[in-house]
Amino acid sequence: MAVITMIQAQKRAGRYNIFVDGHYAFPVSENVLIDFQLFKGMEIDQALEERLTAADDIAKAYNRALDYLSQQLRTEKEVRTKLASLEIPPETIDATLDRLRELSLVDDAHYAASYVRTMMRTGDKGPRVIHQHLRQKGVPEHPIEDALQLYTAEERFAVGTTVAKKLAKRYQRQAFHTQEQKIRQGLITRGFASDEAKEMVADLALTPDVEQQADLLAKQGEKLWHKYRTRAMSDRRYRTKQALYRKGFALDDIDHWLTTVVGDD
Repeated sequence: MAVITMIQAQKRAGRYNIFVDGHYAFPVSENVLIDFQLFKGMEIDQALEERLTAADDIAKAYNRALDYLSQQLRTEKEVRTKLASLEIPPETIDATLDRLRELSLVDDAHYAASYVRTMMRTGDKGPRVIHQHLRQKGVPEHPIEDALQLYTAEERFAVGTTVAKKLAKRYQRQAFHTQEQKIRQGLITRGFASDEAKEMVADLALTPDVEQQADLLAKQGEKLWHKYRTRAMSDRRYRTKQALYRKGFALDDIDHWLTTVVGDD
């Protein structure tokens, strides 16, 4: 039977070269060296050598995974994808992930809960968008649902109302009806439920600035009136009125403005 004749430390810390019967055979990590209690004079057969090589492959993959995980929390899917990109065999990846799970270094439930807490504290997203993000990261459905329990109705309302206030400032130069619609749609796009978005907008208690709305209507109306200048008067009036209504202005206000521009029909 073959015998280990020398164990030589590499220049790279934590790595060793194994010599069998006076010839270089294979490298191992320090963990493998310790786990298998390798020593000079130890007998080694082909089966043991294959086990050592497989264990070393896992050790190398494990260290690559640790490097990747040191940057930030990762899901199991992200770690698997990263190791696959390094051309590590699937069976080695499976074994590496088993070890990472045992040491709680990858934990999708923990990742999901941490992400939800972060979004509650610093984000502007509702449950639906958070759910989509976690699914894209490969987190299974059950951990996602558990994590979203942390995002209570009170927390959602607090986050959503803050978002609604920012949107109100963004759209303050819009027709009042359009402003409300865009705020509500912005909340829905960010993942809040439609009924919650409606409540958040209502909580703002927005009221139109009469003078500002009149100025906005006049400016946009003048542009449209000029746009349709080649039309017959009745058609010009109809098209201008229709366009202003689509922009969110009230019909009474539109009629009043048109009266000041072209008079009564």
